[in-house]
Amino acid sequence: MTERGTVLRHAGTVLAGQLAVMAFGVTDTIVAGRHSEAALAALSIGSAVFISVYVSLMGVLQALLPVWAEQRGARAQGAMGASVRQSLYVCLALTALGMAVLLAPGALLRWTQVPEALRGDVEQYLRILAFALPAALLFRIYSTLNQSLGHPQLVTWLQVGSLALKIPLSVGLAFGSFGTPALGAAGCAWATLLVNYGLLAVAAWMLRTRTMYGPLTLWRRMERPDWEQLARFVRLGVPAGLSILVEVTSFTLVALFVARQGTLASASHQIASNLAAVLYMVPLSLAIATSARVSFWRGAGDESRARALAWMGFRLSALIGAGLAAILFIANEHIAALYSRDAQVVLAAAGLLPWVAGYHAADALQTVCIFVLRSYRVTIAPLVVYCVLLWGGGLAGGYLLAYHGVGSWAPQPSPAPFWAASAAALAVTAVVFTAMLARVLRRAAAHRAA
Repeated sequence: MTERGTVLRHAGTVLAGQLAVMAFGVTDTIVAGRHSEAALAALSIGSAVFISVYVSLMGVLQALLPVWAEQRGARAQGAMGASVRQSLYVCLALTALGMAVLLAPGALLRWTQVPEALRGDVEQYLRILAFALPAALLFRIYSTLNQSLGHPQLVTWLQVGSLALKIPLSVGLAFGSFGTPALGAAGCAWATLLVNYGLLAVAAWMLRTRTMYGPLTLWRRMERPDWEQLARFVRLGVPAGLSILVEVTSFTLVALFVARQGTLASASHQIASNLAAVLYMVPLSLAIATSARVSFWRGAGDESRARALAWMGFRLSALIGAGLAAILFIANEHIAALYSRDAQVVLAAAGLLPWVAGYHAADALQTVCIFVLRSYRVTIAPLVVYCVLLWGGGLAGGYLLAYHGVGSWAPQPSPAPFWAASAAALAVTAVVFTAMLARVLRRAAAHRAA
């Protein structure tokens, strides 16, 4: 099989699993929307906070993909097993940090001026998900390990299978079909908790029983913390996690700022953000697959093939991203109508989707760039770019347009200014990252020639 075929097969497998996980969010959005407008608004705010915490912490663990893929390329399976065990120390620290934030979100909700009527439901939702976080992060280690081994299908089977459990649980617990009262958004959170621990249990069983993991000798006694190795993890993972935190919060904090505009604005924004997150899974899957292969060949000492793969992944992501953006732009009303029966919510959401289309086209380019840059251990510069452009241009710019106006432009209190500013900021980010990637690959080629 060609390298393009390998990357596309890997990406397609990862995408199937990621879409299954995203279907959790789609399911919860539809269930909460059909339960009540208030439940959808509470879900929008609560999921924004949880996603900000989870995805940034997950990013630290996902950043270990190049480390393990390089070890596989160098045929150092024993070192991979020891490295995975050391990653459990990182996971423990991340879990403690994440649970502390989710169990005490009051200050954040007050700072973003979330309406007091919604805070109780949002805090209850987050308390439940705080206890789902440990299982989610441990399963992320399993997922990243499989991606580095070139066997993402094992994770995908679990994720797709878990969707069959998630849907009836969310519906039943939200509407009270299992002998429990109707729990609304909290029911969706309980369903997520149960599914996460189910996934973790099956993953542990597979690690214990499948022969493909045997050479890694994973089940040895835990070593003491290897501070040198953990320091390398931190240097790679923390900037990557912070970059994801900036990227995600520039996206999810909008839900908290929009909440003051009322439940209609929150509901329409939730639909737009859910679609953007679903579409993001496509370039994310390509980026994971490309990064894994680039790192594999770097570990094997073939820098020329790694460079060619990096550009191939970039071209694929650009082409597919443009196609998906076009579909979203053209079919915005039909797509919005899938989420709600409320005509006002559908109309408001449809008006946001052209901006989401532009956002996605830029997102597709910058995503594959930043993942490949991590394969070359470039993490600090992308973090600085994210802080300046996504927080400064996207989030702050959208806030100014929505609530203060700029120059002769009057304030426009709707979600649209946030999406417009974020799309523009991501477009500039994509240009900067493309230039950065080109420079890194040229330097790698020059170093190999020397």
